[in-house]
Amino acid sequence: MTISHPPGGFQRAPKPPGTPARKANSAGATATGATASGTTGAGTSRLNKRMAELGMASRREADDWIGRGWVKVNGQVAEMGMQVTPDARIEVTKQAQGQQANQVTILLNKPMGIVSGQAEDGHQPAITLVQPQNRWAEDNARFFFHPRQLQSLVPAGRLDIDSIGLLVLTQDGRVARQLIGENSVMEKEYLVRVATLGQGDTASGGGGGDSLATIHENDPVTTNVQAVFPREQLERLRHGLSLDGQALKPAKVVWQNPEQLRVVLTEGKKRQIRRMCEMVGLKVVGLKRVRIGSVMLGHLPLGQWRYLAAHEKF
Repeated sequence: MTISHPPGGFQRAPKPPGTPARKANSAGATATGATASGTTGAGTSRLNKRMAELGMASRREADDWIGRGWVKVNGQVAEMGMQVTPDARIEVTKQAQGQQANQVTILLNKPMGIVSGQAEDGHQPAITLVQPQNRWAEDNARFFFHPRQLQSLVPAGRLDIDSIGLLVLTQDGRVARQLIGENSVMEKEYLVRVATLGQGDTASGGGGGDSLATIHENDPVTTNVQAVFPREQLERLRHGLSLDGQALKPAKVVWQNPEQLRVVLTEGKKRQIRRMCEMVGLKVVGLKRVRIGSVMLGHLPLGQWRYLAAHEKF
């Protein structure tokens, strides 16, 4: 599709051939020329929400652009809080596009003892590792490190203090929405080293902390756990457990080797894998996240980071 460039830095999608002028916007165009279909009169939504739904920006970013006068709706400069119909044509300026293009997303191999977010109980936050000396030498991304990249750089999800592996920090609200938005179903893959501690909570569906079986720390099985772990309990890990009174979504759980599980989740409750394992008589002795969506941890060394590459998408 050919995109014209009207004065003022806005990009406008061309009208479909034969469309009468008074019925011009049959679909709303994003800044990159993509379209989003909608039915006139089907209801309205706030402009920032609609922009987020179209993948143009996060709601917060959209509000910033609207406040700066960088957004037009049907050819008119947008106002904060305005409502739009699904077929409204939304355009953003080149200033907005340029700002977004300079936002960075960083992949960190988080070590144990580092917290994902703000410092707590004296533990170092992950963002403090994002320094030039910790950048992976094999990172060939187009970005050069600058301290301003640390501004508004936040973790898109969390990884427990005693877990290691892939942690995403981003300035891009679109990435954060994909990974931790309320409707996110992004796969997250973990390698989980376990010891067996008995049968766990054998009640149907699992339960909370009070229903967990007593764990006998003095007599765990740490080798060839697969051979002694009941198959029916493995099935419960895959589907059938509840946490905090809520049924968990199905998970992919297979043995990677006799002492290690490979677990894939599409949700992220606090300490979910550790709590799931306790409920079936397993104790997690090591946990490493190796993938989020299609982005792999790969050979990124522990404690080092790299930029999300141009070809990588969540």
